[in-house]
Amino acid sequence: MLLKNVLQFVRTPVPNYVIKNQIQTSAACFEIRKLARLRVVDNSEIGKRAMAEGKPPKCIHVYNKQMVAKVGDKVMVAIKGQKKKAILVGCRQKQQPKIPKFDSNNIVLIDDNGTPLGTRIHVPIPTILRTILKEKTQAKGADYTKLLGIASRFV
Repeated sequence: MLLKNVLQFVRTPVPNYVIKNQIQTSAACFEIRKLARLRVVDNSEIGKRAMAEGKPPKCIHVYNKQMVAKVGDKVMVAIKGQKKKAILVGCRQKQQPKIPKFDSNNIVLIDDNGTPLGTRIHVPIPTILRTILKEKTQAKGADYTKLLGIASRFV
């Protein structure tokens, strides 16, 4: 009877998480939600210091109803013990047509008026961001066109 139970146990399939070093792993989340790690791509002082120390900013709030950010959305980040607002200029998640997919989640830090804290953006930003930010500039009253002015390359 005991041998029958042992043979029955051997025949059962072994789950994937048992085979991989006895730990269970989950898939990476490519969406920008709360506590998502981001990458500052402008040359603001606080952004350069945080990225140099290896402590990237984390998203603590997304300013839309779905609570999932897309390219052009405003997010609040925790960076170096401070709360700052930022615009998402590149995203890892699957994008709509005409919006490129990036290797990292890129943000540009802004102040309350919508003006960027840095003077230059180091990575290319999507061309569709021009139309997205111009619509938000007219609707919300914040001036996001300065962010487009400091960008050196568009994709």
